[in-house]
Amino acid sequence: MKKRISLIAALLLVLASCQKKQEPVEISPEDFHASVDKVIEIMIHDIFSPPVASRIFAYPNIAAYEIVALENDNYESLAGQVTDLGSIPKPKEGDNINYEMAALIAHMDLSKRLIFSEERMESFRDSLYSTWIEKNEPVFNASKAYGLEVADFVGEWMNKDNYKETRTMPKFTVDSDDPSRWQPTPPAYMNGIEPHWEKIRPFAIDSAQQFKPIPPPTFSMEKDSKFYEEVMEVYEVRKSMVGKGDKSDEIAIAQFWDCNPYVSVTRGHLMFATKKITPGAHWIGITKIASRKTNADFAKTVYAYTKTSIAIADAFISCWDEKYRSNLIRPETVINEYIDDSWEPVLQTPPFPEYTSGHSVVSGAAAIALTDIFGDNFAFDDDTEVAYGLPVRSFNSFNEASDEAALSRMYGGIHYRAAIEVGIKQGRDLGKFIVDKLDMTKG
Repeated sequence: MKKRISLIAALLLVLASCQKKQEPVEISPEDFHASVDKVIEIMIHDIFSPPVASRIFAYPNIAAYEIVALENDNYESLAGQVTDLGSIPKPKEGDNINYEMAALIAHMDLSKRLIFSEERMESFRDSLYSTWIEKNEPVFNASKAYGLEVADFVGEWMNKDNYKETRTMPKFTVDSDDPSRWQPTPPAYMNGIEPHWEKIRPFAIDSAQQFKPIPPPTFSMEKDSKFYEEVMEVYEVRKSMVGKGDKSDEIAIAQFWDCNPYVSVTRGHLMFATKKITPGAHWIGITKIASRKTNADFAKTVYAYTKTSIAIADAFISCWDEKYRSNLIRPETVINEYIDDSWEPVLQTPPFPEYTSGHSVVSGAAAIALTDIFGDNFAFDDDTEVAYGLPVRSFNSFNEASDEAALSRMYGGIHYRAAIEVGIKQGRDLGKFIVDKLDMTKG
C-alpha cells in the first residue's frame, strides 16, 4: 500500500513538473531590441568596419523577418525579392512553435556566426534559453529547432555573397604619383579598408553600379577651379570654429555623427584606440527609437529593422563602389600639402577615399526606408550617442536627421561639399528604389 502511495505521489510530482513547463512564453519587441543591442555591443568590441557591420545587421534581421512573415498575415516574404533568396523551409505540421521565439533564435544564431566574440552572444542567448526552458520546454525545443533550421538556410544563402572571396583579394594600392588620389591619413596611416566591397552581392539593388553618381569636381589647385573652392570651404569652416571649442554647434554636430568605430589616439609613444558605433549602427539605433515611440509590436519591429538594414547594406555597396573608382584625396591631405601644414580636422579622417560621403549615402537611404515605415514628419529624440558622452539631439523627421548627418562631415573637416550633396542624393535615390521594389506588407 505504501509503495502504491509513493508511486502515485511520484506520478503527481511528474505531472506537476510537466504542467509547470507549459506556461505561455511571450516574446516582446524589447527582447528583439536587446538582441540587436547585444550585437552592436559586440561589434564595437570586435571593431568591425562600417561596410562589414552593415552585413552583420542585414542577414540576421532577414532570417528573423522571414519567420515572422511565414506566420503573420500582414507581411510578405522576401523570397524572390532580394537577390537569390529562396523560400525558407516550412515547419512540420503539428510542431508547437512559438514563431516569435524562433525568429529571435534565428537572429541570435546568425549574429553569432558573423561576429568574433561568439562567447558574448552565447552568454546572452543562454540566459534567454534558461528562462524559456523553465517556462515551456516543449515549445522551446520545437521553436529552437525551427529557428536554427532557418538560420542554416539563410546562412547558406549568406555564404554565397562573395564576402569570403573578398577576404583574400589584394590590398588597395596607393598611387603616389597622382596628386588627386587618396593617400593614408594621420595618425595611424591605415590602408584603405574594403577596396573590393563593390563585389559583395547586393540585397535589393540590381548592381553596385546602379546608382553610380556623377564624378567629383576635377582635382585642381587653381584658384578659379571648383575643386579648390570646395577645399577652401572645408578649410575656412574649420578655421571659423577655432576659439569656440565644444560650444560650437558645428563641432557638436560633427561629434554627434562621428560614428568612427576605430579612432587612433596618440599619447607620447603610446597609441591606442577608442571604439564607437558605425554609421549604420546609429541608424539602427534610430530604428529602435522609432519602434519604441510607436509601440510597434514584435512583427513590425522586426520588419522595421529588416527594411532599414537592407537599405543600409546596399547603400554601403553603392557608396564603396564609387569611393574606389573616383579614389579622391581627403581634405586633410590636400590642405596640409598645399595650404596649411598645421591644419587639423575636427574628426579623425576615416581610412578610405573621399567621394562620395558614406554618412551621406547611408543616412539618405536609411531615412527613406524609415519614412516609408513610420511616416514623414516623424519627430524623435535621438539618444543613440548618450552612451558616448554626447547629449540627445532632436529632429522633426528622418530626412532632417539625414541632412544633418551628411553636413556633419564638412563640419568634421573630412569631406568636401560635392561628396555630401551628391552622396545624400545617391542614398535617397537608392532608398526610394528599395522602398518601391520590396513588397513587404500586405494590404
